[in-house]
Amino acid sequence: MTRPDARDDDALRQEVREWLAANWSPGTDRATFAAAILAAGWTAPSWEPEWYGRGLTDRQSRLVAAEFAAVGAPGSGRDRTDLFACTVHDRGTDEQKRRLLPPALRGESKWCLLYSEPGAGSDLAGLRTRAERDGDDWIVNGQKVWTSFATTADYGMLVARTDPDVPKHNGLTFFMLPMRQPGVEVRPIHQITGESEFNEVFLTDARVPDANRIGEPGEGWSVLQVALAYERRLMGDVARTARRKEKSSGVVDLAREAGCLQDSNIRQQIARVEALATVNRWNTQRAKTSSDRAEAATLLALGKIAMSRILHETARVQTEIVGAESMLSGPENPVGDAVTFRALNAYFTSIGGGTDQIQRNIIGERVLGLPKEPDPYRDAPFRDLPH
Repeated sequence: MTRPDARDDDALRQEVREWLAANWSPGTDRATFAAAILAAGWTAPSWEPEWYGRGLTDRQSRLVAAEFAAVGAPGSGRDRTDLFACTVHDRGTDEQKRRLLPPALRGESKWCLLYSEPGAGSDLAGLRTRAERDGDDWIVNGQKVWTSFATTADYGMLVARTDPDVPKHNGLTFFMLPMRQPGVEVRPIHQITGESEFNEVFLTDARVPDANRIGEPGEGWSVLQVALAYERRLMGDVARTARRKEKSSGVVDLAREAGCLQDSNIRQQIARVEALATVNRWNTQRAKTSSDRAEAATLLALGKIAMSRILHETARVQTEIVGAESMLSGPENPVGDAVTFRALNAYFTSIGGGTDQIQRNIIGERVLGLPKEPDPYRDAPFRDLPH
């Protein structure tokens, strides 16, 4: 493997810094700046120039994002963080890319994920939300659950059943559903952390233009796998560990403040968490440089489940460090409240983007070569499946 030329990296960093110096300051109008970075190709640098990028590698794209972050400039890195744009880029038509990508990359359109249902969470292929063709539109009826950002989204990345007469994986279609319409009702779900980031979404004769269908009818499962891979990659990269607008203290800092950093048991547990995090970074880097899609998808599943374990282990170590204070909550007990939040919120990563159990299935089947669980209904039409 050819090693990247450090001189090329230095030249790229210098180009980005010069561009930022000429175009960015804290008082810059955000909309104007978003349009400028899109035109310059810095919003999604790893994409092709004809699709608003610069044709850089994933590693180089991260260098660009790091330079933007260093000066507090927003907008770069959407080729990794915007699941809507990434899915359209990879599976959309040229017309869809021209229509949907610019507003998404400028941050003008927001999205949510309409995947899971009350009876189809881990088994997404068993979903029952249906879409029926009506001229140039599709009419959608059903229910989705565990949907983040549904209250503010412009589009829902929707998987719906369009053909019940074929096996369950074959009868699904992927859409970009307009959320701001009478047929979409959003109800917040109260979480154990006291927040309501997730929602139920009820779809009653909601309409989605056929022009917003991604892929052919019946190909929704393959499009969904692309979107899920990006979601798992994002969750493996970044995991939330603190309440909104709250700064998260590292486990080493917490141990130092508690006066137990010299405790050999605590040090060993911290080292174990750091080792897990380091190996996960290596696996994630390998996934992002692999040209083998199957290998990359498997490594991303491994990274996602690793991040789940890291968060749970970190919360466990932090709870041991602060002791009985972890039973306290509220703003008058900031340390205990923060540790408790991290312990409870770790379960989000165990569920979102596919449960830990589903990731283990992927790893078992694709890495270890274990046989799949027997499914006597695998080739049966969906309408004949027992409920």
